[in-house]
Amino acid sequence: MMEKRRLGRTEQYSTVVSFGAFSIGKLSQDQADIAIQMSLDYGVNHIDIAPGYAESMERVAPWMPELRQKMFLGCKTPMRTRDDAWRNIEDIMLRMNVESFDLFQLHSVIDLHTLDSVTRSDGALQALIEMRDQGLTKWIGITGHGPTVAETHIEALNRFDFDTVMFPVNATMYRNYNYRIVAEKLIKECKDRDVGIQTIKMIARGGWGNANKDCSTWYDPYRTQNEIDEALWWQLSQSIHTAPTCGEFSLLGKVLDSANRFENLSKEKQEEIVLSRQSFHPEPKLAIL
Repeated sequence: MMEKRRLGRTEQYSTVVSFGAFSIGKLSQDQADIAIQMSLDYGVNHIDIAPGYAESMERVAPWMPELRQKMFLGCKTPMRTRDDAWRNIEDIMLRMNVESFDLFQLHSVIDLHTLDSVTRSDGALQALIEMRDQGLTKWIGITGHGPTVAETHIEALNRFDFDTVMFPVNATMYRNYNYRIVAEKLIKECKDRDVGIQTIKMIARGGWGNANKDCSTWYDPYRTQNEIDEALWWQLSQSIHTAPTCGEFSLLGKVLDSANRFENLSKEKQEEIVLSRQSFHPEPKLAIL
């Protein structure tokens, strides 16, 4: 049985791996059905989805309201103003065939300029607060990736009492000392505030460079079961709560199998893994040097 962890103050006990719906956005309905059923078979009880994930919302719509009964529903808006966010929210509800969410998040808030935009009086955050007031979402979160995201989310928590954060944590990124220090600071801040921690980019090892892009992920992922075990077990050994599955459908089974067998790694083993990481190509968008 896959381990579950309390997602901060939400009191939701999420499986350590949640279903990242990006992976089904470009699949046929039949393939998407396989991915969704596979996740349910492993006991996954949390789904992460966004309107920019191609046709992922259309793929999950036939599964509603079954998924609504079995999975904690986390969604996002990339919009920056209140009015644009509301239009986006209404469109999302139609696309997904849902009337409410468990968690609704500001999507891809990666720097202070964007944070300023979404937190001003007519910013997108205001729409999420109104959603909560109207009973359309229980909780409000913030997400992002990139070299400055951890620092940005620390500032975000100072401006608003977000219930969850979502940002990258993986062993390859932790080779970057500057990113690691701020990421660990954000994790501690979240623990102190009882904020739920979702971590992304679980099996990223670097960028593509001139290599053949044979996966749907915008980063180059680990592919073998042993590599995925090492990367995922490292991530889940950190003080985090849940991690959305990677965006490559062909790797979903390996990720779910790995999460189901998860064993917490010692501090020594964690450091050994960080020191052993090798990325063939840097990926500045993930602070991978």
